[in-house]
Amino acid sequence: MKNKLTLNRRRFLKTAGATAVVGTSGLLGATGKANAGEGKLATLIDLSRCNGCADRAIPACVSACKTIQQGQVPEPVDPIPVPFPTRKVEDWSKKRDVANRLTPYNRIFVQKAEVEIDGHKRNVFIPRRCMHCDNPACATICPFASNHKFENGAVVIDHDTCFGGAKCRTVCPWEIPQRQSGVGIYLKVLPTLMGNGIMVKCDFCNDLLKKGEKPACIEACPQQALAIGPRGEIFAKAEALAAKTGGYLYGKTENGGTSTLYVSPVPFETLDASLKPGPGRPGLRPVKRRMAETDNLGKAVLAAPVLGVAAGVAGAFAFISRRKTGPGKGE
Repeated sequence: MKNKLTLNRRRFLKTAGATAVVGTSGLLGATGKANAGEGKLATLIDLSRCNGCADRAIPACVSACKTIQQGQVPEPVDPIPVPFPTRKVEDWSKKRDVANRLTPYNRIFVQKAEVEIDGHKRNVFIPRRCMHCDNPACATICPFASNHKFENGAVVIDHDTCFGGAKCRTVCPWEIPQRQSGVGIYLKVLPTLMGNGIMVKCDFCNDLLKKGEKPACIEACPQQALAIGPRGEIFAKAEALAAKTGGYLYGKTENGGTSTLYVSPVPFETLDASLKPGPGRPGLRPVKRRMAETDNLGKAVLAAPVLGVAAGVAGAFAFISRRKTGPGKGE
């Protein structure tokens, strides 16, 4: 399939024009009505509004996320232990400025899909981060219960107990979580045999949500292409926008449903064909719920004796650490 697919120009222009009528700007202050203690939140990303911050070296959402998350990943040990048997180390500590894909230091980035409409090339810009699934496979599979789905909709990895085994990435349809080796509790247990660091991804700015504030990417967007609010309200707005403009929805049913909805003037199959998915660069293909697969995989993982022992040790270390330093992130 060609990367540049022909679309109807009239539909594209109709979508862009109607956004002003059914747009997302009115939802930007909605977190006050649904913070962490008042129900589940969802986000709406309107692709007809996002322009990739063409006038900036780095999109505003990416820059804001980098700023607020700075220092959250500890410095890796030097040298980083080489794990057995994979002998694969994932070290992004010297590439923290990378902004064109997901990394442990870059939790959101903007993809560009080039499509063709009536013989004219147009670009569609797509902010990508964790989808925050309703029933996340990553939380089901984690043998150390380090991945949590919170009441407000956020899916958050607890770095105090994460071994960096990357099973969360394996079962994620978009392979969102990224690993930083040489960091975390595995160094105190079996540094060459267990895990390989910590897994890192967007946490929905959960600490800000708890204070009734908006995530950094949403606050920073100059085009008001990203919005957040009570789940029911966001879903209704997304469906109304898609119906009004003849647009397309993504995230409502993917992987069993998510807390992130995209509305696009272009079919997502077309966008996916234009992208070049790869490590740290997820696609937009249709995704079915994968919980059945993860249930069996999870049982196999938890049955392994070495993981059971390590989980107990990890819990003990985490408990001692929390007693010394106070509650960890996500508690």
